[in-house]
Amino acid sequence: QVLDTKDVQVFKVTVNGQDAKFVFGEKHSFKGTPLEITLPFELRRGQEAIVEISFESSPTSSALQWFTPEQTSGKKHPFLFSQCQVEWT
Repeated sequence: QVLDTKDVQVFKVTVNGQDAKFVFGEKHSFKGTPLEITLPFELRRGQEAIVEISFESSPTSSALQWFTPEQTSGKKHPFLFSQCQVEWT
């Protein structure tokens, strides 16, 4: 599974609560850097997988949008979303 990233630091990846191995591919000047995740188990047809990525963004991270707590419905926590689409390969 490959995700596109740009200027983020990844600390840990888990899939359904299990640690997953991950590596960064070759950095491209404007496209970003692929984050390659190896699932810790074989995914069966129809099986759901919850992927959690512990990361830190930077001011140069692109396609990330932040809402302040005041901009969210609960008004308690900030919210991060990406305008990019995940492409599983």
